[in-house]
Amino acid sequence: MRSLRQGGQKAKSSFNPSEINARTRLEERYGQPGKSAKIATSARFRKPSSVSTIVLFNKPWGVLSQFTPEGKWRALDTFIPVRNVYVAGRLDADSEGLLILTDDGSLQAKIADPKHKLEKTYWTQVEGIPDEAALDRLRHGITLSDFTARPAKVRLIDEPAGLWPRDPPIRYRAAIPTAWLEIRISEGKNRQVRRMTAAIGYPTLRLIRAAVGPFTLDGLAPGEWRKIAGGHENLQGRLNV
Repeated sequence: MRSLRQGGQKAKSSFNPSEINARTRLEERYGQPGKSAKIATSARFRKPSSVSTIVLFNKPWGVLSQFTPEGKWRALDTFIPVRNVYVAGRLDADSEGLLILTDDGSLQAKIADPKHKLEKTYWTQVEGIPDEAALDRLRHGITLSDFTARPAKVRLIDEPAGLWPRDPPIRYRAAIPTAWLEIRISEGKNRQVRRMTAAIGYPTLRLIRAAVGPFTLDGLAPGEWRKIAGGHENLQGRLNV
């Protein structure tokens, strides 16, 4: 990956959240830890035309995957002035990384709905250092309390190059080392990656989504975004699902 600290657009402090129109305020109540994810209904999107819009956003810790703040959590309206786009595959407030928004309902479904099996890549910092036997449990499809996860692609990695510090920092315990894993899954159930690592005995301390299909965090520092505009069929083809 290129540097994660350069290349995106920063949020402009002059942006007025009240300018978001009524359709934007129809977004579902995403993002608070513990709430289940929902797929947006196509009625909230425009019908596909020759041009679709995708916004790639590097979501910082503590930001909801919605345009309305709740309690202590900030929202997308602080960062993204693009109108009439909706989240395609949410991240919890306490997770970081790639969030995709689009104005195209068909594209949103292909990105967010697990039935399309679009691969998502996560970097997760865990407490302890998993051995191959533990990782094999994830590779074979681990059984959780309410479902059995599909087999994941998992490997130990070094800390990703150019990774920004988290604010606030994770908790450290001097006697317990940490490790980084790259986990690739084609699902996206509620807090799934955290539950998977906890099930093998290595709790997640930090979770970053690095890629969704062909789209990555390349060039985006936390809080930065960029917009991709292209033909509907071209963007669908890039998703390869």
